Formats: sequence, C-alpha cells, structure tokens
Amino acid sequence: MKILVLNGPNLNMLGIREPDQYGSETYTNLVNRINEHCSKNNYEVLVLQSNHEGDLIDKIQDAYFESIDGIVFNPGGYTHTSIALLDAIKAVSIPTVEVHISKVEEREDYRQISYVREACIATISGKGIDGYLEAIDLLVKKIKDTND
Repeated sequence: MKILVLNGPNLNMLGIREPDQYGSETYTNLVNRINEHCSKNNYEVLVLQSNHEGDLIDKIQDAYFESIDGIVFNPGGYTHTSIALLDAIKAVSIPTVEVHISKVEEREDYRQISYVREACIATISGKGIDGYLEAIDLLVKKIKDTND
C-alpha cells in the first residue's frame, strides 16, 4: 500500500502558528508520527508539504504516475479557494481523504466551504494530528474493501 500524505500552505508552521487552533506539536512531530504509524502497519508513505498551489497540483498528478494507492490531503487555506485542486484530485481518480487539524465546521463561515471535499471519499476534522492517522487507516480500509 503506497500512500501520499500531502499538506498545503502554512502546515510547515505547526507548533508556531495559532497553537490554540492547531496545537503545539510541530510539523516534524507530525511527519514522525505518520512515518511511525505507517511503518508499524507496513504501509509505504510519502509525506510532502508545499505553500504553492501549483506544486500541490503537480504532486497530485505525480501520484498517478507513481502508482500511489491513496492520498491523505490537508489543503490548508486552499480548501476554501481552490477549484484547481478539486480538478486535480478528480483527474487522477485516486481515493483521497481530506483531513483538517482544527474543527473547521466550528470556525469562520468561509472555512465551512471545501472545494476539494466533492472529490474525497471522507473528511476528518478537528482531531488534531491524530486525525491524520485516522485518515490513513480509513483510506487503507476503503481501498482494501474496494479491492476485495
């Protein structure tokens, strides 16, 4: 099982940016926890982050050519603005789970909008960094159920 965990803008600032919303764990901690979780479960994982929309689109498209089985995606602020990311996920038809550290449904009105959600098989929100691990497990289960 090959999984891409893709993070959008400002997620590299975890532990620094608004710790009341996003917690005090750093981006390095997030990456380490994902790697440990995937290693323990024998999943191959690639964790990437970019502050640039085009780079995120390139990484989604690359996932198609690299035979990635599933994507866990936190688009950050692009969640609420990017139809281009929605189109990229639709184009590759790779099962994708949207994840958010904070509980976006309880935040500002503009954060209620998710363009990428339409192309995702599930959304996990408000569970902090643990939400990524839940998203990985959910993604793997859905892929295995589909393949059985």
